Amino acid sequence: MPDESFGEMFTSMLSVNQAVSAERKLIDHLIIYIEHEAQRLEDIKRFFSRVTSLHDGIYNEPSDPIANPIAAFKLVKRLKSEWLNVVHSTEAEENIKVLREDYRRMESSLPKLEDLRGAAHGLMRLQDVYNLHVESLVRGHFQQISDPVDFYKLSVSDMLSGDDCFLVGKVAYDLEDYYHSVLWFEEAVRLFRGTEWSPENEGTLEDALDHLAFSHFKTGNISHALSLSRELLLHDPMNRRVHFNVEKYEKLLNENLPATSSGLTLKRPDGIYLRTRNAYEQLCQTKGSQPIRREIISLQPYVVLFHGFVTQAEAKNIRKYAMPGLRRSVVASGMNQATAEYRISKSSLRPRISKQSPGGRVS
Repeated sequence: MPDESFGEMFTSMLSVNQAVSAERKLIDHLIIYIEHEAQRLEDIKRFFSRVTSLHDGIYNEPSDPIANPIAAFKLVKRLKSEWLNVVHSTEAEENIKVLREDYRRMESSLPKLEDLRGAAHGLMRLQDVYNLHVESLVRGHFQQISDPVDFYKLSVSDMLSGDDCFLVGKVAYDLEDYYHSVLWFEEAVRLFRGTEWSPENEGTLEDALDHLAFSHFKTGNISHALSLSRELLLHDPMNRRVHFNVEKYEKLLNENLPATSSGLTLKRPDGIYLRTRNAYEQLCQTKGSQPIRREIISLQPYVVLFHGFVTQAEAKNIRKYAMPGLRRSVVASGMNQATAEYRISKSSLRPRISKQSPGGRVS
């Protein structure tokens, strides 16, 4: 039976597989670091046990320990030499230096900042195209706002952390996309509350409150901005900028400006390609069976999508040849080409190939 094709060929999946392999190598380096640090801490514990046993024993005797010349010598030696070696040991610095060097050697094969931003854009695009409920998406469920039933289920589910949501919101925030930043910072605040900060996190509860407050201000929800800023002051009471913002928000509310209503509905901004965007998203949000072979996307201009035009084996072959040349996709920019924040895919121009595969011939 020939391989069935589902048309799911995304160059980003190749990058994900590469990233998984890279992280496995980093895990191996981290294991070595942990083992060395565990041994270092065991040495310190042994020193601690030896010193405390002396204070529980010989230094706790009724007789004067100073009368024992051996005990006196060892005391002076510990204070002048052994404690010095423990306190000023460079073993910890050497262990972390090795880990950092291992990371540095792999850094060229790891995702770049634009990859991270692109992945965040991918989540927001998924949210928009399929009209997903953000809170459900954060919990690993693909549920539309209009229907709380998972329309897509993964074999292995995963959830987003407060720091994950903060990063997605920050990407939107930096682009002044306050529609998305509000939704994702709200999840970040919810998840950060009542949890301890972890050293691998980039954001904190205070960061999320600060960014969420300003995002609400930019969307016209002054009362929410004020409430969040007051909460932020409970964590950072000396923050003069936030005190200034509180005064500003209180003044705006007292002036009863129309744009300060807390009942404002968060509205997604209209894009440049609004008509085609809406038609595309409506198609994606339609449930039910898809046409088997041909699907008319648009009559004017006439656009047709063909399903099942390539098998999984053929797609694997194409990915194999494309992998070495994958680069960030570009768009026309005058006489030149340039990357664009709305196009996060990678593409590759390869010479014509011809190879027999189990599913057929790829040319």
